[in-house]
Amino acid sequence: MSAVAVLGLGTMGRGMATNLVAAGHDVTVWNRTAGSRPDVAGARTATSIAEAVRGQDVVLYCLSDDAAVRAVALGADGVLAHVAAPTVVVDMSTISAALSDEEHAAYAERGISMLDAPVFGSKGEAEAGGLWVVVGGDADTFARVRPVLEAVSESVHHLGPAGSGARMKLVGNLLVAAQLHSLGEGLTLARAAGLDLAKVLEVVAVTDFRTPIYDGVGAAVLADDYSPNFALRLMRKDVRLISELAEQVGAPVPGAMVAAETLDAAMTAGLGDLNASALIKVLAGWAEVDLAQR
Repeated sequence: MSAVAVLGLGTMGRGMATNLVAAGHDVTVWNRTAGSRPDVAGARTATSIAEAVRGQDVVLYCLSDDAAVRAVALGADGVLAHVAAPTVVVDMSTISAALSDEEHAAYAERGISMLDAPVFGSKGEAEAGGLWVVVGGDADTFARVRPVLEAVSESVHHLGPAGSGARMKLVGNLLVAAQLHSLGEGLTLARAAGLDLAKVLEVVAVTDFRTPIYDGVGAAVLADDYSPNFALRLMRKDVRLISELAEQVGAPVPGAMVAAETLDAAMTAGLGDLNASALIKVLAGWAEVDLAQR
């Protein structure tokens, strides 16, 4: 078993820490806002990043955006300032490919091994230990850390060298955004055309275009349930990162541009803290239809 520090006890970090404890790892936790969240049962609580990372086998963090990662990882009193070899740093956040590359370079300069290992899944998967982890970095480092990653996941995938995980996460979130948008368009068209949406979803669930997102989100839309598992504002952030990466590598992503317009309208409508699926409310509103099954 490993000594593991988990930095950040938000939507993802708390579930990860809890599952690491359950797997028998020696876990220390630290949260940016001290006292804002209850302690994790079975884990020690550190009062500073320096205390949290000292002597650990693995330091991992899953934070909300580039700004949070830059502050916690690369800030004057952040992980980089206090971590020492042979500790391995694992960034499980969804961030820009550019910042991931910057992190790898900064840690390497100090002789610290790092993996970029963002996750697919949200609060429910984090709590159940059912995340899907995509990893970039040195293969030997990945092998060392794999048991820690397996404790929080359903599957772990080594994509290749440094930055590969961060890039795969943006590819995956492009697919998520496209599915949410297409589901919203489909349900809106079906309602406007006079179809029974419950029966529409019965068809969607058995056809060759079915997906878990269509199944889960479709049922939630009919129940008018947009409670947040993955906030819409974070999806908007991710679509921006997708567009930036696409521009860097010269790959057109017109679907992301369309999703960005709908997400912007949702943000303007004050839906940013609802689930990312709330973009469907915007599509339905434009067609002046109600998708809730009452």
